[in-house]
Amino acid sequence: MTLVLNLQKFYQACNPSKTLVVSNPADRQYYIDFASVRGGKIIEELKQNITFFSPDEPTCDLFTGHIGCGKSTELLRLKAELEDAGFHVVYFESSQDLEMGDIDIADVMLAIARRVSESLSELEKIELSEPKGFKSLLQGIAQILPKEVEVSAEASIPGIAKVSTGPNGQFSAEASIPGIGEIKADRKEGVSLIALGIGKITAKAKNSPELRSRLREYLAPRTKSILDAINEELIEPAIEKLKQRGKKGLVVIIDNLDRVESVQKAWGRLQAEYLFVDRGEQLRQLKCHVVYTMPLALRFSNDVTRLTQRFAVNPKVLPMVPVMQRKGSICEEGMYLLKQMVMVRAFPFLTPEQRLDAVTEVFDTHETVERLCRVSGGHVRELLMLLYDWIKKQRQLPLTRDVLEQVIKSRYNQMSLAITDDEWELLRQVAKNKQVRGDNGYRSLVHSRFVYEYCDNEGFWFDINPLLTEAPEFRSNG
Repeated sequence: MTLVLNLQKFYQACNPSKTLVVSNPADRQYYIDFASVRGGKIIEELKQNITFFSPDEPTCDLFTGHIGCGKSTELLRLKAELEDAGFHVVYFESSQDLEMGDIDIADVMLAIARRVSESLSELEKIELSEPKGFKSLLQGIAQILPKEVEVSAEASIPGIAKVSTGPNGQFSAEASIPGIGEIKADRKEGVSLIALGIGKITAKAKNSPELRSRLREYLAPRTKSILDAINEELIEPAIEKLKQRGKKGLVVIIDNLDRVESVQKAWGRLQAEYLFVDRGEQLRQLKCHVVYTMPLALRFSNDVTRLTQRFAVNPKVLPMVPVMQRKGSICEEGMYLLKQMVMVRAFPFLTPEQRLDAVTEVFDTHETVERLCRVSGGHVRELLMLLYDWIKKQRQLPLTRDVLEQVIKSRYNQMSLAITDDEWELLRQVAKNKQVRGDNGYRSLVHSRFVYEYCDNEGFWFDINPLLTEAPEFRSNG
């Protein structure tokens, strides 16, 4: 067989910023299932918790792992499988709606309400009653933020009812909200009102610290009312309508909450601990199935016991793909799957065996692609970033070892700039002991992706990011 590889298409297929949507055939051809080396079928467990163990009672799960390890791809796979099982699934990336350096519980609740209502508005024959609680909430917001939430004349959103304003901002129609705008009555009036009103507010608040502060002063004492409105006027009636249409229920997947920044609130509480521990009870009060992503560093927090008590579950962890075993030998299966992840982007139409036979169509030697996989540490986005930079730097095939070494050196030099002498010593301890303790130094290493987490038959273990073992600072005192 004569193989011709289009370098441009290969480069585009390796884009580390692209999340694979497995329900899309064009993306599904690139998907590699790493469950066999990641300590278990995590997505299958999340799915079964909903579809088998508790299809009719609300569930709440936490999902975590290093940023870039493939959580979004796996959650989109979960979405597709739950939809195949008959559930209506609302998936969204919270970073699109929220300012990740400044999040409060009400922000999360409003984002969920908006996304659920938008999703419902796209369905035919989903009719909800007038959401009086939401109308009251939006009226109150309009009184304290009249200019910020004013809706321009004849604005409209695809799939959502048209919104229009009258002279001097006055409205007379029955769906009118002073200061927000008129939503013309139709069969989707309830969900349209929620989606448009909240969408207008959250979009403004995300870009304005001053507006967020004023908004929270109003919303903070009304958190219970917001939750009640979401459950009673949106989620519960929506589930009833969905079941009338043959659906089994509603699932909401909130991605990217693991990206909340490690900053302190004004009263000194770290943002992640505040949101998931102090406010965890409220996060789990939604009366539908919910999956939240959470920061991996929370697993090493002093509050981890309180966290699991709040949610009544242990967080599901998506670890790295192992390239080495705990005791230092090569992990053959992990290396095999990573090489498949690389080669499928070059030749998706070949069988797995044929792809490995075609390695020298892409790389100068088999050892070169193995070097790439080992130095990535099994972090899928890191691997793709190295490969992406490599292709861009060399611009011709086959990709050669000498250019890869240049890319590796540039990457570890960049990472080393952020590491202190004390942290280098902690990294040497991790490399030696394969363990991480719960103090702030180790948490920082995990958060910064200087240390990776793996899982085998004995449980979780840790190792230094292999890129850092290339740095002179690590080797000089090792």
